[in-house]
Amino acid sequence: MSSFGFFRFLILLIVGRCVGRPLYPLPSAVSHGDKQPLQTSRPYNVAHRGSNGEIPEETAAAYMRAIEEGADFIEADILASKDGVLICHHDVTLDDTTDIANHPEFANRKTTYVVQGVNTTGWFVVDFTLEELKSLGAKQRYSFRDQQYNGKLQIITFEEYISIALNANRIVGIYPEIKNPVHINQHVKWANGKKFEDKFAETLKKYGYKGSYMSKDWLKQPCFIQSFAPTSLTYISNVTLLPKVFLIDDVTILTEDTNQTYNEITSDSYLDFISKYVVGIGPWKDTIVFPTNNYLNLATDLVARAHAHGLQVHPYTFRNENCFLHFDFHQDPYKEYDYWINEIGVDGLFTDFTGSLYSFQELTSPVSSQNKDGESKLLKKIASMIASFKRG
Repeated sequence: MSSFGFFRFLILLIVGRCVGRPLYPLPSAVSHGDKQPLQTSRPYNVAHRGSNGEIPEETAAAYMRAIEEGADFIEADILASKDGVLICHHDVTLDDTTDIANHPEFANRKTTYVVQGVNTTGWFVVDFTLEELKSLGAKQRYSFRDQQYNGKLQIITFEEYISIALNANRIVGIYPEIKNPVHINQHVKWANGKKFEDKFAETLKKYGYKGSYMSKDWLKQPCFIQSFAPTSLTYISNVTLLPKVFLIDDVTILTEDTNQTYNEITSDSYLDFISKYVVGIGPWKDTIVFPTNNYLNLATDLVARAHAHGLQVHPYTFRNENCFLHFDFHQDPYKEYDYWINEIGVDGLFTDFTGSLYSFQELTSPVSSQNKDGESKLLKKIASMIASFKRG
């Protein structure tokens, strides 16, 4: 059986709907001293919602697959359940990436809220307890991607996501987002007047995440905190030294908390202001190089200006499918990676296909031995489990 065959078996056997507890013990019992360190010699490979090009996003299996494929960081969007538990889920609604429409017991929960100034209708995460959310099956967002895991995987908590990174057999960073904080703080309340941002920071502290960028503590447990909300980033800067990344959307869109367009907040004066709180920016890649009729125009000076302010640039999102590739790259994701890394000069990339970016970088700028001696420790563990299962 191939390595991926073993991995697929693990998903179906262990991480399916039958899972009612964390896949890994919390916290990790693996010694950091025994782990291969984070690579810092080339742009970071950030697994966008896990390896979600292959497996439904923000699930344990998607994150495990991304780690197996060589991710430097696994990225997650953090929201909160009705009972105040922090979970990994991108949308404020459950409609597009879970099977909630197949749950008649929740039919009357569909409602409309104003989110970032827009009337939005659906089943909202904030209206469901963790137990209810765990009863749902995750599904692939895009119909043209593999659908075989739909309904077999659960929503996971922030703590479960952290445990996956901490239990990896090498140092793997986390890249959690303070997602839709205005919406969360409106609908979810915690004791003692605590905010979403407070609970977010407390969770990271609980599991040992601390230290400024490239400090000894940070290199042991790497973490970038990201958000589209500048006030959340400035607020949390008073709580933790962990490095922050300011996300940038389409330049015409208003931020959810300051009523400024992203065009305004990419000015030199704003970059100078935000650089006191963040180590980098995470722009949508089309704000760096605007396309016309799916062809790229000349690059803007955003990357150069960010670098001049001492900021890293980690654009999103890189996807292999032809429908996401500009015509300039001739349906070749390697050409896109080459352009952004070697011509634009970015410092990290959010990708749905961790393995593709890893393979490209190993071909063009290999890191010292990754101990790729056939099956990884995880796959050997899976093989042992399969053998034991057959004997039983």
